[in-house]
Amino acid sequence: MRVPAQSASGHRRTRTAAVTAALLFPLLGAAPSGAQTSTNSLQLAFASAAAEYQVPQSVLLGVSYLQSRWDTHAGAPSVTGGYGPMHLTDARTALAGAAHHSEGTEDARGDSARTPLLPSAEVPAPAELPARLTTLPKAAELTGLSAAELRTDPAANVAGGAALLADAQRDLGEPLSDDPADWYAAVARFSGADDTATAAAYANDVYDVIRSGEERTTDAGQRVALAARPGLSPATDQLADAGLRTLATGDTECPKSVSCEWIPAPYEEFGDNDYGNHDLGDRPASQSIKYIVIHDTEGAWDGVLNLVQDPTYVSWNYTLRSTDGHIAQHVKAKDVAWHAGNWYVNAKSIGLEHEGFLANPDAWYTEAMYRSSARLVKYLTRKYGIPLDRQHILGHDNVPGPTTGTVPGMHTDPGPYWDWRHYFELLGRPLDGPGSKQGHGVLTILPDYATNQPVYTGCVTKGEPCAAHGSSEVRLYSGPGEDYPLIKDIGLGTTPGTGVNDISSRVSTGQQYAVAGREGQWTAIWYLGQKAWFRNPAKDPTAVRASGLVVTPKEGLTSVPVYGRAYPEAAAYPAGVPAQAVSPLPYTLPAGQRYVVGDKVPGEYYYAVTFTTDSHRVVVGKDLYYEIQYGHRVAFVRAADVDVRPAR
Repeated sequence: MRVPAQSASGHRRTRTAAVTAALLFPLLGAAPSGAQTSTNSLQLAFASAAAEYQVPQSVLLGVSYLQSRWDTHAGAPSVTGGYGPMHLTDARTALAGAAHHSEGTEDARGDSARTPLLPSAEVPAPAELPARLTTLPKAAELTGLSAAELRTDPAANVAGGAALLADAQRDLGEPLSDDPADWYAAVARFSGADDTATAAAYANDVYDVIRSGEERTTDAGQRVALAARPGLSPATDQLADAGLRTLATGDTECPKSVSCEWIPAPYEEFGDNDYGNHDLGDRPASQSIKYIVIHDTEGAWDGVLNLVQDPTYVSWNYTLRSTDGHIAQHVKAKDVAWHAGNWYVNAKSIGLEHEGFLANPDAWYTEAMYRSSARLVKYLTRKYGIPLDRQHILGHDNVPGPTTGTVPGMHTDPGPYWDWRHYFELLGRPLDGPGSKQGHGVLTILPDYATNQPVYTGCVTKGEPCAAHGSSEVRLYSGPGEDYPLIKDIGLGTTPGTGVNDISSRVSTGQQYAVAGREGQWTAIWYLGQKAWFRNPAKDPTAVRASGLVVTPKEGLTSVPVYGRAYPEAAAYPAGVPAQAVSPLPYTLPAGQRYVVGDKVPGEYYYAVTFTTDSHRVVVGKDLYYEIQYGHRVAFVRAADVDVRPAR
C-alpha cells in the first residue's frame, strides 16, 4: 500500500492509527518475527517512506540523525517545538518564556565593586514565525496526515520528513534521484536556514553522517542503522541556485566547520555615567581564559538576539540556534561579557547561550545544535588552552555564587536534561573512566542518560511531576537509601526537594568527587561538607573510576573556608584600585574530607568599572587557590589552607 502524497487539487486526507501498520506492512514480511520486529519498526518506517517519496533512504536517515539521533522523545517537543525523529516543527506554543537574565535575583555581572545589575525584560515575540519553525503543518499538507499523527506517530513523522525533502527537491528543479549525492541542496533547505553558510554547514553534517554511517538503539528501544558511504561526494554546487542569502560573517571567531555571523553586543555609554553591556579587555594577553560556560536562553532565537543588542541589558559571547546549529557571536573573546553571575568567572570565561527553555525542560536539544556547540568549544579550548573537563566546561548551574548573599539567586541552567555525556563524546573527550566501574578514591558521575530518569517536579505546574525524561543528573541522600533525607545545601537555606531547579542534592555527569564510603549498592562522596549517598549498583553503575588530585585541610585545622571567587589579598591592589573583599561562603571543608582539584590559580581581579578603559587593571596576587568540585557548583580554597594528595 502506498502512502499518498497530497493530490494536485490540494485536498488533504485524514488517517487513523491503522495507517502506521499499513505503512510498514509491505516490509514486515522480510523482518524478523516477534520482539525483533518491534525493535526494527522504525528502520522499516524509514525504508517505506524513502520508497514512497523517492528519497534515498541514506539521505532520510542522515537528516533524521542530525535532527534527533532517531529518537522519538515520547512525542515531546524539542526546545523549538520540533517533534519526532525528523524534528518537524510546530512552534505555536514553544516560544513563550521570560528572558534568561531577567529571572530571579542573579546579577549577571556579579561584580560587587558595582551596583547590582538586574535588568528586567521580556523576550519579544516575533510577529510571524519563520518557516523553519512551521515544517509540521507543511508536512501535513503534503502527506494528508493530521498534525497529531505527525507529532506522536514515529512512522508518520518519518513520512512527513520524506515528503518535505521530496518537495524541496522538486522546488529546486532537481530530479527525485536514487543517488544521495544529488540531494545536497534539498538537505540544506530542510534545515530551514535562510542563508547559504548555515544551510551548507547543516548539509555537510548530514553527509558526514552518511559517509561515516551510524548505528544505535533509540530512546524507544528501536535499533536503527545507516550503512557507511565513505566515498560519497555530494553536488555542493546545487546550493548556488537555492535562493539563500549570503551571511554577514564579519570578523567572527569561529571554526570553519560551523556557520557563524557577527551580531555585536553594544558597548555604549548612556544615562548617568552608566554603560553596557560588557567590558572591553585584552584577553588572553592581560589575563587567561579558563572556562567555557554553557547556558540556555530561556527565549527563542529572534527575541534573544534583540536582547543582546540592548545596551541596558547584559551580554554573552555566542548564541546557538536549535534547529540548525547556527551561531551568532556578540562579544569578542578579548572582552568580558556579563553572563555568569560571578565577576571572577566572567573575567575568565566565554559564555555560550543555547536556544532552549529550562522553564520547559522536558523539551530536548537537537543533534545539530550539540554538534555545532561542540565544534565551537573544541575550537575555543584549543585556541586558549582550556582543559576539556567538567571543572572548566561549566554549566551556568556549576558557577558558584561569589558571596554568601548571592548563593540563593544563582541560576540553574542548562538543567538536568542537557546531555553532558553525549556532549563530551562530540568534544572528542569521552567521560568513560579506566578500569573498575565503581571506582576507588575518586569517581566520575556517569549515568546512562536515556535510562537515568529521576523524578523531577515543577516543569509545568509547581509540585507536579515532570514527564519522564533522560537526565544527566543523579540524586543524593544523607544515607544509603532513598528513605533517608535529601542532602541539604545550607547556602540556599531551603528544604531540599525534587524541583527541576533545585540543585542542592544533585550531581551531574562528568563531575568528579572523592569516595567517602560504600554500602551495598550505594556509594558515598564528599559533597558540601557532608557525606552524600547515591545508588551505584555494580551491574548498572552511575559512576566510574577516575584518577586525579584531591585537597584536604592541613594537619591541625578542623576546617577551612570555601570561596566563590579567587580574589587577591588586599596588599596586591595598586593605588586607585579598591581592594575587594576575600569573603568566604557559608560552607567549610572539614578535616578528613577530600575534594577533587580542578586547577591551581593565583588570586586575580579585573578592575573595569568605567566606560573609558584607562583605569582598567588586572590585579594578580601572591595568594594561590585551588578550584575544587565542592557541591553541584565548583568553589575555591586557599592553597595555604590545604594539602594536595593523589586520590586513592
